[in-house]
Parts: sequence; C-alpha cells; structure tokens
Amino acid sequence: MFKRRRKDSRDSLRINLTPLIDTVFLLLVFFMMTTTFNRQSELNIHLPQAAGEAPKEQVTPTRIYITAQGEYAINDTSKTLINNQLDTLMSALKQVVGSTPEPRILISADAKTPHEAVMRAMEAARNLNYVHLSFEVEQTPE
Repeated sequence: MFKRRRKDSRDSLRINLTPLIDTVFLLLVFFMMTTTFNRQSELNIHLPQAAGEAPKEQVTPTRIYITAQGEYAINDTSKTLINNQLDTLMSALKQVVGSTPEPRILISADAKTPHEAVMRAMEAARNLNYVHLSFEVEQTPE
C-alpha cells in the first residue's frame, strides 16, 4: 500500500560553505591591506601647479598639441604631423627643438585624447633625452 520513503543519504551530507566564504574574504582583505605597490617611473615628470607665481625666467617651451583623435602638432595647431608614428614625432620634435640646451616640453592634450597618444609623446621626449616635461592643465574657476 504505502511505501515508506527512505531517507536519501545525499540529503544528510551537506557542506556548509559559509565558513569557507568567510575565510576567503578574510584572506582577500588581508592581502589587500598588506600588499605594497612599487612605483616605477622612467620619466622625470613635473606636474603643473594650479596656483602659484609665474616663474622668474620665461623660457618658451616647445608645445606638443594632441587632438582628440590622437593627431600631433608641434608649436602650431594648424599643421598636424603626417602620421602618428613615434619616429615621425621624434624627428619633428628634434627639428623644432634643434640644439637648445635643456629644452622644456609642454604636452597639451585634449580631454578626450587616448592615453596611448599621450604616452607616445612622453616616450618621444624620453628617447630624445628631454627631461623637462610638463602637462598643460585648465584651471577651474574658483
């Protein structure tokens, strides 16, 4: 008539995962708190300050303009370079700077410029041993 239902052995063997999840999160927090991040920089970059006095000696920097499309122009925004290759940028920069001792390079990039284009300009300056590198910023009204 009525069949007695057997208790399945699989129902009685359940693993409680809560302690395992707690341990994993505890380890994650521990490693996040104890990890040290090494800053490695190959470029000596001087970031501009938003407030302060103008420098005493006015040295006209060589400006590298970078459009939102990643096109480069040096000292003249109306004439962009033929292509966006590193070699082209380096030769144009070397030609404009000439034999100026310790030239100052100012990178003026659009807010929507790809980071790759900015890094390519920094790499061109580094490859030519131009160490005085700055970025142009827009001051916010106070």
